[in-house]
This record gives sequence, structure tokens and C-alpha cells, in this order.
Amino acid sequence: MSENLVEVSDYLRDQLIFLHTSFKTSKELFTAINAKAQENGFVTDQFLPKIIKRESTFPTGLQLEHRGVAIPHTDADTINKEFVAVVVNDAPIAFSRMDDPEQKVDAKLVFVLGLNKPHAQLEMLQALMGIIQDDSLVNSLENGESFNQIHQLLSK
Repeated sequence: MSENLVEVSDYLRDQLIFLHTSFKTSKELFTAINAKAQENGFVTDQFLPKIIKRESTFPTGLQLEHRGVAIPHTDADTINKEFVAVVVNDAPIAFSRMDDPEQKVDAKLVFVLGLNKPHAQLEMLQALMGIIQDDSLVNSLENGESFNQIHQLLSK
């Protein structure tokens, strides 16, 4: 496999790493990320409505062998400064599946992509696919206790 041109760790922002959260729905999760991202100048005021709309049209839940994850993202024009938000929820949140929107996947680990460069989304998705296919790494991320630990795990 060719080496990825993007490193997930380069896009991590401590303000957008959420550990031990208790969001009940994807909309609640998106609202919290939007608030922090706007407060820090990462997104425009169109981020929240667009990510909610895009998730309902093009769902991002992925069913892995032992668990589900989600990788929501939206239009580049809503992003001022690029980021990858990492959310580790204590209880799984239902996301519609990418490959079958009628089915749900329960995700404790969610990566929200805020990218504004052409082709960056595809490269980032490829990098994240490599990460989420490593079950022990996903397990470690789900049990992460600090920003530093998340950075270390995603820097390998």
C-alpha cells in the first residue's frame, strides 16, 4: 500500500478531542463540536446545518468486525482551519451505515473531519481506514484517558 500523504496526528486539535462524553445522538455530538470549533475559529456558521444535512443524506457509520465507528464530514467551504475532531463517547451513538443507510451502527468512536483542501478528504479517509482496521488500536482509542494518549495513538 502506498504511503499516505496525510497524517491524522497533524490535524488533531486538543480543543476538539472529546473523551468520556455522554452524547445521546449524532446531532448532540455535532452541536458540541460546532460550539468548540466556532469558539476557536475552525468553522463558519454553516458548519452545523451542513454537517447535519450531509449526515442525513450521506451517512458515515461503518460496521467493523467488533464495533462501529463513524467518520462524519461536510463541505470544505464551512472550514476555516483544518482539523480532525475525535470523540470517544461512553455509550454508543447510533449512526446510519455508509453502505446501507437503512441499517444503524453503534459508534463509541467518532472522527469528525474538518478539511478544506481538494483531495484531502479522500486521503484522510484512507489514513483513517488504516487506523480503524486495527482493532486493538481502536480499543485503545476508546479507552483513551488523555489528549496526549490520543495524540500518541494516532501518531503511529
